[in-house]
Amino acid sequence: MQVILLERVAKLGQMGDVVNVKQGYARNFLLPQGKALRASDANIKSFENRKVQLETQNAESKGEAQKIAEKLDGQTFVVIRSASDSGALYGSVTTRDAADAATDAGFTVDRKQVVLRAPIKDLGLHDVTVVLHPEVEATITMNVARSAEEAELQAQGKSIQDLAAEADAEAEFEIAELFDDIGGADDGEGDDRN
Repeated sequence: MQVILLERVAKLGQMGDVVNVKQGYARNFLLPQGKALRASDANIKSFENRKVQLETQNAESKGEAQKIAEKLDGQTFVVIRSASDSGALYGSVTTRDAADAATDAGFTVDRKQVVLRAPIKDLGLHDVTVVLHPEVEATITMNVARSAEEAELQAQGKSIQDLAAEADAEAEFEIAELFDDIGGADDGEGDDRN
């Protein structure tokens, strides 16, 4: 099916391009979302008449999106989740979680604007893309932690594995000191059972 794009669509084309797409894609996504029109003679003439108006609207919305992107780009949002000792989440962080975290911080972000490169299933810092306009993107960081204190440590650059290794080393040191104290007490008293 041939359609005329009314805005830039990723991996498809720019505004005004006439492209061939599968019928289902056009019928279920492009046409209902207002991203395209069927490429009939009447629609092509209609598009040519509205082209200046559409370009102006696109430029305005792009400008607004760039202003928001400047503020949003590079922001870090904390998401608290339950996880195992090894750092694997019980579940995952979704696009809705990322959008909610940004919204709670005062930004207007819809979950449909959030793009995850891969599912977030472990603790740590994860980069997430927010598509504010077909031509404007911002990158935010999701700090996934078990507690606010852990999130602060991760923000300083320490990973969960580093924290676990430090805790293990500290516990081993305390145990070694305890055994040294007990061993020293036994050596001083002596054994009188001969």
